Amino acid sequence: MRVQFAPSGVGLGHAGRCIPIARGLQEQNKNTQVFFSTYLDAVDYVRTEGFPTVEIPPMDFKVKPDGTVDFRRTAMNPGPFVAPFHFLEQVGKEIEVMETFEPDVVVSDSRASPLVAAKMLGIPTLCILNQFQVIIPRRTHYLRLAKFADAMTLAILGKIWTSGIKVMIPDFPQPYTISTNNLRIPQAFKKKIQLIGPILPVHPDALPTKEQLRDKLCLDEKKSVVFAPISGPLKERVYLINILQKIFTNFPDDYQIVMSLGYPESQAVPVRHGNLTTYKWILHRFEYMKACDIVVARAGHGTILQAICFGKPSILIPTPSHTEQLNNSRKAEKLGVALTIQQDALSVKTVLSTIEKFMGNKSFSERLVQIQEATEMVDGLEAAIKATLEAGGGG
Repeated sequence: MRVQFAPSGVGLGHAGRCIPIARGLQEQNKNTQVFFSTYLDAVDYVRTEGFPTVEIPPMDFKVKPDGTVDFRRTAMNPGPFVAPFHFLEQVGKEIEVMETFEPDVVVSDSRASPLVAAKMLGIPTLCILNQFQVIIPRRTHYLRLAKFADAMTLAILGKIWTSGIKVMIPDFPQPYTISTNNLRIPQAFKKKIQLIGPILPVHPDALPTKEQLRDKLCLDEKKSVVFAPISGPLKERVYLINILQKIFTNFPDDYQIVMSLGYPESQAVPVRHGNLTTYKWILHRFEYMKACDIVVARAGHGTILQAICFGKPSILIPTPSHTEQLNNSRKAEKLGVALTIQQDALSVKTVLSTIEKFMGNKSFSERLVQIQEATEMVDGLEAAIKATLEAGGGG
């Protein structure tokens, strides 16, 4: 069977949940051939993971120097008249790739162009999503434009997302669904939607104990461990990384902090500054996820799900004006597994005081255990592998 994965290349999260599916397919059948088509940040990441990859013309949103989503620049550059041509350019490239690779099934993660291309060629498709509708950030000066854009994207994208066999939402079942507010799906589309559960590259039970991992990773058992895996597009990461590094280097000595900066093409060489250890990339980051006490991160969908699955409370820092992340952080707070600090409020005092709220409060750990127990039978990776095999005729 030949499978083409076409994840969004904005950040690493979309590619990051397609890679374990690809590996799982190859483990089940050594004859399975896998190919990726993506762009921007994801290209080098997928290639470092050993998969053949074609780089597709990018489509991206604009951001300000502090990582804030810039709706005005995104709307005007490339602009409403040029953007469709960029989309068609992507479709044309995807058609070229598919005609060359001849996949039995195309799995798209949050990208419309490969679904359109596959439809034109008569190739079965699956879609992975955690945001059904692109919700434009609300600003007083652009409120009408935002509402119009929301309505247009829902009408057009809704039909594209559901044009294939199935739309898989890699999230917990209700009432624990993190992406609830990003999944306002009209009734007409719901019959093809399935909540399959988180897609975890590594299951917590497959790793050694927390104590064993701390020993392996040379982490002091007597100190609280903060893990900060900084994810997202490069421009969003850099501003936050600079702020957090300054904050963490001024933390008390009874804390030890490990930061991952999200550069997959880099070597995993640590840089130590007091109680802060920084890696450009951590090959086995889930070991740190299990070994830590608290996660500090952007409010990305994948990071929140992983922290919950590993039983870790989170301090979430949503990208300013990033509607999806703002919705994610609100839901995680509502579930009682995270607390939010807005980017402009970050300081040593605010981060430390937020961490201290976790330390003396058992409700966070109790809530995490409750969600884990309620969702333990859900396996998004297994479900995605099964659906791909069935769609491609290999099941």
